[in-house]
Amino acid sequence: MEYSIQLNAVNNPEKSVRAFATLVFGDSFKVTNVAVLEGSKGNFVSMPSFRTKERDEHNNPVYKDVCNPITKEFREELYSDILKLYEEMEQTGKAEVKMEAEEPDEPEFTVRVTPFEREGSNMVGLASIVLNDSFAVGNVSVVEGKNGMFVAMPSYKAGNRYRDVCFPITKEFREKFNDAVLDTYQQAKEQAMQEGQERASQQMTDDRGFMKASGEPLPFR
Repeated sequence: MEYSIQLNAVNNPEKSVRAFATLVFGDSFKVTNVAVLEGSKGNFVSMPSFRTKERDEHNNPVYKDVCNPITKEFREELYSDILKLYEEMEQTGKAEVKMEAEEPDEPEFTVRVTPFEREGSNMVGLASIVLNDSFAVGNVSVVEGKNGMFVAMPSYKAGNRYRDVCFPITKEFREKFNDAVLDTYQQAKEQAMQEGQERASQQMTDDRGFMKASGEPLPFR
């Protein structure tokens, strides 16, 4: 999968974050807040993450990646390119360095949506997206708004505003992306309703297909 990388330096020696990378897949989908961190064993790449309600064995909050490479080969390729750019940044002293994609084709993608209902929430589904069988994006929401359903991308709070972590950047890809998520949601919702009706029907009939008696006297006339 073709991608571009833009790396921007972070000038704060008190923090382990040394730079932030922005990725663009196929000139169509952008991922922000990819961090280059300095660790005890060298520099490493950290994907954007969110804080969950879970706690580890030391009672520290558990963080999960919003998006990440899902194959070993692609992860090694992507992280290697980001770290090479950071080496270039250190050697040249530049505050910003870039790597451009040679042939930025629009990525193919697959969608999975889980419908659900939560009291007091207008979110009706949660989607995950996989780009070119290589890069997964989670926490994509299907939301019931005043003007109908829409797709909300994972975001973070910056001051008083929320900013998307990753998102389509062209009108054509955004429409294709949103339509695919909403269509998949409708299909998943219809399938869930059908399965629920089938389970209810099975609970009401015995092995021979006859209605189960409820134990209450029947009203003969």
